Amino acid sequence: QVQLVESGGGLVQAGGSLRLSCAASGRTFSSFAMGWFRQAPGKEREFVAAISRSGASSYYADSVKGRFTISRDNAKNTVYLQMNSLKPEDTAVYYCAAVTLDWSLSSYIPKSETEYDYWGQGTQVTVSS
Repeated sequence: QVQLVESGGGLVQAGGSLRLSCAASGRTFSSFAMGWFRQAPGKEREFVAAISRSGASSYYADSVKGRFTISRDNAKNTVYLQMNSLKPEDTAVYYCAAVTLDWSLSSYIPKSETEYDYWGQGTQVTVSS
């Protein structure tokens, strides 16, 4: 059973920073491609960022490019989302997601939520203006 536990959310002023963490357990972390998604009130869940199982490749939504950075530490079974220059429109529940990929897909980056098999419970990020 794979478990994903997010942490690091909170309330921050516009222009501030937060770092989200997602700790994984239940399977070899290095076999996962990892992603972050978010859902604002009244809106559908949307892609934020993802990183390949190798960690060599990453991809970002246009809305966060240049402000957010996804990274992973396979020794700690953890993926991070560093969020800088936060804006009120970044306010949402942020979800961590994982999918097991074969080694032949080590550089593949899943971008659609339908590609992910495992999800965390979410962590709230609120950015005040």
